[in-house]
Amino acid sequence: MGFINFIIENILTQAAITIGLVALLGLVLQRKSFGQVLSGTFKTILGFMILSAGAGVIVNSLVYFGKIFQEGFKIQGIIPSIEAINGQAINQIGLGRAIALTFLAIFVFNIIIARFTKYKYIFLTGQAILWMATMTTVFGYAAGLRGPVLILVGGFVGGIFAVFMPAIIQPLTRKIIGSDDIALGHFCTIGYLFEAWVAKIFGEKGENKKSIEDIHLPEKLQFLQDTYLSVMVVMVPLYIITALFAGEEFGRTLSPNINYVMYAFIQAIQFVVGVYVLLSGVRLLLAEIVPAFKGIAMKIVPDAIPALDCPVLFPYSPNAVILGFITTTIGTLLAMFILPFFGLAVILPGMLTNFFAGGTAGIYGNLTGGRRGAIIGGIAHGFFIQLLPALLVPIFNHLGFINATATDVDTVAAALLYAWILSPILKVF
Repeated sequence: MGFINFIIENILTQAAITIGLVALLGLVLQRKSFGQVLSGTFKTILGFMILSAGAGVIVNSLVYFGKIFQEGFKIQGIIPSIEAINGQAINQIGLGRAIALTFLAIFVFNIIIARFTKYKYIFLTGQAILWMATMTTVFGYAAGLRGPVLILVGGFVGGIFAVFMPAIIQPLTRKIIGSDDIALGHFCTIGYLFEAWVAKIFGEKGENKKSIEDIHLPEKLQFLQDTYLSVMVVMVPLYIITALFAGEEFGRTLSPNINYVMYAFIQAIQFVVGVYVLLSGVRLLLAEIVPAFKGIAMKIVPDAIPALDCPVLFPYSPNAVILGFITTTIGTLLAMFILPFFGLAVILPGMLTNFFAGGTAGIYGNLTGGRRGAIIGGIAHGFFIQLLPALLVPIFNHLGFINATATDVDTVAAALLYAWILSPILKVF
């Protein structure tokens, strides 16, 4: 078990290492020279780590924004956190070993399903698989499963999600990137499909459909055609106004050595810096991983397609990412006030989810419904990604996870699948 834990903790959950090893394997299977293997492997790792560094800058900026947002608007409620659920499952229930083995089982079932079906997607977002393993293990345990059966059932359910979520959304992803070189490997896919569906119904159609990327600005404002300047123009006022609502006294607790408004300005610029670094990493990663993956496609899983984390789509529609973030945030705020009227818990908007999941959803909404579709679909998406975690709260309370719920709607859907369908069936037998 110690060796398995080492593999999981030091390789499989370290996304840069995992993707680097995938590139290494693909290049070796293509019988590339030593220099080409070395170069391709390290450039792949470098690209992913640049991507991760950019994401880290964005995360730090959004953590600050979340704090001033909650203080400024006096919001209280449940903060969704799969990390907290994972920690409690390991430390209080003792499911660490089962989660680790389920994690491996999901990888194995993913490869088996891809190898022997027409769905050739290899899910390479290790952290997302860890959260899926956590949910299937916790809810499988609650349903009475133990030992190998708990691990195999969780691995099979997770493996199905790992293959079919990229497959279901691939027709839309193909239109975004223009090929089948990559797929989307992110367990928020049901939310993306929901926004695309809403956007298609309520958005622009036919010749009237105009992409948010094709905005024609007056000559004096054409500098905003630059992606990073347009992001800055949106984020700077958003941060500063929110900081003003939070007030100087609270602002000083976050920035004791600098004026709180100036600190908000700097954090907004840091957000833009993060976007710049992230997109640079994405370009380098894709330039290396796609050719390297052909070796795996030729030898292990014919015609395999790598399913990668959501930021790989950001360069294809950067304006839609920002629009998706803003509209999803609006939707989550509406849900926060509306859902309690139906007896559901107050779920606080998660700014990280709103940016990464909301931004990605915005790309799909813009694709299917143009600007209007992205706006209406984004608000609906925000409401939707609050609704599912709210439905999960009473179930978690019953299991002993008090005032807890999870993000990433695919993992929530897997939990609801266990709670509403598999658990009643299993208890009969």
